[in-house]
Amino acid sequence: MKKILVLLLITALMAGCALNLVTGRKQLSLVPEAELQLMARDQYSAFLSENKILNPSSSKDAAMVARVGAKISSAIKTYYDSKGQTSILEGYSWEFNTVDSKEANAWAMPGGKVMVYSGILPITQNEAGLAIVMGHEIAHAIAKHGNERMSRAMVQQMGGVALQVALAQQPQQTQELFLMSYGIGSQVGAMLPWSRQQETEADKYGLIFAAMAGYDPREAIPFWQRMSAAGGASPPEFLSTHPSDQTRIKKLNQFMPEALKYYSAN
Repeated sequence: MKKILVLLLITALMAGCALNLVTGRKQLSLVPEAELQLMARDQYSAFLSENKILNPSSSKDAAMVARVGAKISSAIKTYYDSKGQTSILEGYSWEFNTVDSKEANAWAMPGGKVMVYSGILPITQNEAGLAIVMGHEIAHAIAKHGNERMSRAMVQQMGGVALQVALAQQPQQTQELFLMSYGIGSQVGAMLPWSRQQETEADKYGLIFAAMAGYDPREAIPFWQRMSAAGGASPPEFLSTHPSDQTRIKKLNQFMPEALKYYSAN
């Protein structure tokens, strides 16, 4: 019996490894993207109904979030269409909203469902700083980091059981894994607890996406310095799922020349 379970696990892992067209690396992806987008729409709608959402017609902050989101999503679509990689955004129907909250947070879900917390705006300070945050979160979604995180959790908690079985027999657990992966209602801090590799990828492609939309990617350095100052004491990097502030800023400086090519092209 144990041998059968091991074989099933190995089969699930092999079948679930897919090449990510954005990052170029193979990642575990056991969850059909269409399923995630459906769950995202449901959870996003629930969040909208349960929280105070600012109206872009009466809130300058919400209008800015909508404006930045429209520019970034349009730039991303144009770029991947030009590369013949339209499939990356298959099923996407973008929404950009701002929740009235003191929490310094933001997140993006499959299908282009994006939420910015008003508490992060004093730290972003300007539109370019906001573009850095939104580009980072959108990069998480487009790079399918949540799918990867959820898939790993499924392997750990369910021994590699296929999603279809999880949905049929353990719907509550599947929903909990989804919410964990995308950070809905997260009180962990400014950004979601992604792995350090995923954070670095989101930093890199977030810079590029912001630059594609016409925002100066160099704004990322002072933004993360302000975020670091606002965050207080941090655990040692080896104990954290995030890179240390020093490591993050060092990496951002390494990514900057590539991002600036997209910025100068505007």
